[in-house]
Amino acid sequence: MREKAGPPAPHHQNQKTSWPEVVGMPATPAVAKIMGDRPDVAVEVLPPGTHLLPGANPLRVRVFINGLGAVAKVPHVG
Repeated sequence: MREKAGPPAPHHQNQKTSWPEVVGMPATPAVAKIMGDRPDVAVEVLPPGTHLLPGANPLRVRVFINGLGAVAKVPHVG
């Protein structure tokens, strides 16, 4: 007798959801690192003072940069 496989795991279940290692990096290599780890997400680079609409998106990573163009806080999925 064969057992049925359970439902498939979500594609992103075992993938990274945050990138503390990019804090302080310039935005371009930080985005490249995130896209290399998670090509399934859209990455948004946001300068200081950007007004955001509320709501999480499991296929988005926001990268907040400072006035020098470096990553200011830990990017994460959502």
